[in-house]
Amino acid sequence: MHTLIAQTLSSVTLGDPSIVKTLTMFPLLGPATVEQEPFYLTLDQALGDGWTEITEVSEQGSVPHLRVINKGLKPVFILDGEELIGAKQNRVVNLTILVPAETTLTIPVSCVEAGRWSARSRAFSAAPRTQYAAGRAKRMSQVTASMRSSGEHRSDQAEVWADIAEKSVRLDAASPTGAMEEMFARHSDFTDRCVETLGPVPQQCGALFMLHGRVVGFDIFDRAVTLRRLLPKLVRSVAMDALDDRSPDLEAGPRAGRRRVAPALLIKVAEHFLAVTSAAAVHQADGVGMGRDLRIVAPKISGAALDVDSSVVHLSAFHL
Repeated sequence: MHTLIAQTLSSVTLGDPSIVKTLTMFPLLGPATVEQEPFYLTLDQALGDGWTEITEVSEQGSVPHLRVINKGLKPVFILDGEELIGAKQNRVVNLTILVPAETTLTIPVSCVEAGRWSARSRAFSAAPRTQYAAGRAKRMSQVTASMRSSGEHRSDQAEVWADIAEKSVRLDAASPTGAMEEMFARHSDFTDRCVETLGPVPQQCGALFMLHGRVVGFDIFDRAVTLRRLLPKLVRSVAMDALDDRSPDLEAGPRAGRRRVAPALLIKVAEHFLAVTSAAAVHQADGVGMGRDLRIVAPKISGAALDVDSSVVHLSAFHL
């Protein structure tokens, strides 16, 4: 058990769930302090103010690395799995990072567009989503294994590409360049509807998602405003998995459909996942940028946290 992660999880409570089809979101509510302003900017804010830029590391580029130039006076928060579009190919960020103020930093990423290596733009923009949750969980687990074995922050790039290709076929969203963004573009009506329905509530600093009564995972932030700014990206991520839900738990017969799961059981399942995560072993390493990276090590769970000055800025965990 890592005390800091356990303390973070003990400080949140489950709010009333919101539901879209088989997708359930439990708000994770924090103490009054979560309504304070953060000491950092989110990536969208930082890119929008013009003081921060993300580019290839050189004219030739490097698939697993990008360069962040933060000229601003505040750190920049980049969420694990945030998608960056443009330049030579679209990428997702391999772990949560706080880029220090007035710093240039090389960050580890994974490619989510296998068939392009040509400049679409000089710099990247931030997509309105993260990597879909199932892929995010697998990549997070791969990065954890890489950190524990070699100290690097690498994913299994071939597996990331294969997973996107298979999901694109299932969702009828193949693209000429094998881009993950195509499935989000193809199904934007549904993902936008989920964003409208699964909105934040007061003192919400996190969200735990379930599909048909099974935990997908959760994200918790140190500030409610961070959750509010990033929740649409997280909802779109899980909504894509809701469209791809291949659960065998179906009723047979003329009224076939998903079995409804009792609310009390949903709460028990959610609380159990939080408790198991709280009790898990943790691998510690220096963060990329500010703080320490804490990797959750437990059977069937992929998770990580960013600790800055003995405070968890972000914590996430997924069921594998």
